[in-house]
Order: sequence, then structure tokens, then C-alpha cells
Amino acid sequence: MTVLEHKANGGGPVSRTLSEKGWGYIMAAPAFALVGCVALAPIVAAMWLSLHRRLPVFGVDEFVGVENYLYLLSDERFWAACRTTLYFTLLSVTVELALGLGLALVLHGLTRRASSVTRVSQVVAILPWAVPTVVSAQIWLWLYQPDYGLLNYLLVQAGVIAEPINWLADPDWAVHAAVVMDVWKTTPFAALLLLAGLQTIPPELYAAARIDGAGWWAQFRLITLPLLLPIIMITGIFRTMDAVRIFDAVFVLTGGGPGNTTETLSIYAYKTLFQSLQFGYGSALATAMFIIGTLLSLSYLMVLRLHLREPV
Repeated sequence: MTVLEHKANGGGPVSRTLSEKGWGYIMAAPAFALVGCVALAPIVAAMWLSLHRRLPVFGVDEFVGVENYLYLLSDERFWAACRTTLYFTLLSVTVELALGLGLALVLHGLTRRASSVTRVSQVVAILPWAVPTVVSAQIWLWLYQPDYGLLNYLLVQAGVIAEPINWLADPDWAVHAAVVMDVWKTTPFAALLLLAGLQTIPPELYAAARIDGAGWWAQFRLITLPLLLPIIMITGIFRTMDAVRIFDAVFVLTGGGPGNTTETLSIYAYKTLFQSLQFGYGSALATAMFIIGTLLSLSYLMVLRLHLREPV
């Protein structure tokens, strides 16, 4: 139906549009069903299991309602894992966004030059992200080795420290060592997303700003940062959700030690589920971790909506 026919009918609803919308839902239904089976079904199953006390070793399987969650609220080890997870997330995501933005700006400047050096630099920049996390953690485990690790050797030779430091055995250094490894690993991911956002900003805006006498900092503050903020928020959501459930990097580096000072929620849930075999309480821990990640992601969306001046 054309626009003229629509107006001739008094501007009423167009049946063809509704039909196309209905077909869209029908065609998307298999994808929604697949997402439901792969993503939502395990979440629902874990939540249901968290309402039980299940100890297969002793043959215990009973419905206890919210008893696991009540115990969780008084569990000091849970709150310590929460503090470690949130500290790790805040520190790593903040540094990754800052370094990723700087790296994205550098790569964006290099993309204007069609040369082999530019392409090589882009590949090298994203290389750490392509390395599997367990492999990256093992590499950094060797770097942190107190006796023959490269990090201690360089710092001692440079005169920064007098004697080698056992980075992963010191409670004050261990979590920061894990943060450094995570930043090295995932900063390229943040840079890749931010680079895509930079390439969508019209260059005419910068040309007009230069004509008006705006310097580099003014262009960054008044053009780049405001237009890039939605991409920064989206990148922050991805990285926050990934950092909240951090497991493999910390588990390889410290195993949660020393003295559980680097034990994150995912490591605590893993030990409860697969070492203590407390499937009910372990599922409650996993559900709590999911809720924390969801709340942090919603906070990003609230900031993004406020930036776009949309009602929350």
C-alpha cells in the first residue's frame, strides 16, 4: 500500500505492515528459542537448584527455599569474595577503558596511512586478545616467578627493587598482579570496539573545529568524548560482565590465594560446587554473581540513557 492509498483510507492501520511484523516474529522465533535453550535454561536451572540442599555424596536432596540465600548473607567468605570481585572489576575495567581509548586513538590515526607498517601495528595491538586466557595466565605466571622471572630480573637490574618480590604470594600484590595480566589481555578488545566507534565520527566535525581554532584537547573533549560515550558504555558493559565472572586467569595465577585474598565469586562458587560438592549453595553463589553482574550492567544503561536524555 502506498502513502497516498494510506492517506486516502484515513490514515488507519495498514494490514500489510502488521503482517510483515508478524512474519518477522515468526522468522525470529527459532533464534529466540535457541537463545532460550542455550542461555536462559541454564540460568533458570541454577536458580531452581539454589533453592535446594543437594549433597550427592551423602544422598541429600531436599527443597529448602531461600535458606541458602539467608546463609549467604551471613557468609563472611562470600562478602570477602564480593569485595575482591568488585575491586578487581573496578580497577581492571577502568584501566582497560583508559588504555583502550588511548590505543584506539593511536590506531585511528594510523588508519589514515595506507602502509604495511599500519597493518602490522594493528595486528600486533590486538594480538594479546587473540591468545587464550589460560595461555596468557601461564605466560604471566612465568613472568611473575620470584626466582627467575623476567619481571623481577628487569626491576632488579634497573635498581627499582633491591631484591626479588614474590608477586603472587604477597596478599598486597597478588590481586594487582592478576589485574595487570587481565589488562594486558583484554585492553585490545576495548580498543577494537572504541576504534569502531571513532571511525563513525564524521571527520567534517574535526575540520570545522580546527577552523574555529579548537586544539586537540578541545576537539577530544567537545567532539570525540561525547560522541564516543555510548560506545564506551557498551564496552564497559561487556568488560564488566566478563570481569565479574573472572575465573581462569586468577585460578591459574593464584588459585584464589594466598589465604583466599584473590578468591573471586566464580572461584568460590567453583570450589563450593566441584570440591565441596554443595550443589545447592554453590548454585546460590552463582546466582548471586549473575545478579551482581546484571545490576552493574543496568547501571551502565542508566548512565547511557541519561546521556542520551531518554527517560529511565
